[in-house]
Amino acid sequence: MNLNEEVELLKGVPIFAKIEPAKLKLLAFTSERMNFAVGQELCHQGDPGDAMYVILGGVADILIDSSAGQIRVAELKRNDFVGEISVLCDVPRTATVMAREQLNTLKISRDTLYRMCEEVPQMAIEMMRELAHRLEDTNKKLQAATRAAA
Repeated sequence: MNLNEEVELLKGVPIFAKIEPAKLKLLAFTSERMNFAVGQELCHQGDPGDAMYVILGGVADILIDSSAGQIRVAELKRNDFVGEISVLCDVPRTATVMAREQLNTLKISRDTLYRMCEEVPQMAIEMMRELAHRLEDTNKKLQAATRAAA
């Protein structure tokens, strides 16, 4: 895949949709293209986080450790992103992300992510919106689990 094809893929990612093509080209150029085989981990819960990933193709599972083993809490597919929490909050990875099928990603380093947020505030706003939606979804699931346990 060439740089222009990566830029076209990035346009489909909601947090990058409003970024001008020249900045997307810079993002694609400064990021690392990574492929993962079925069962391979992108990151492991508890490990330090130095980058986020954008899913360009394939499907991955988000897994949380529990006393009963790993629990699948979400699925990632094309145009989703993951790993931003540990980068933005400077905390260890909050979950394990594992490829369920052949996975193609763009790995965006902490420095690149920070630079892009500074240069393109709209990207930071879109990322905050997505994080807020994820929090809302988590709260709904927690409420449902609490009601079911009562």
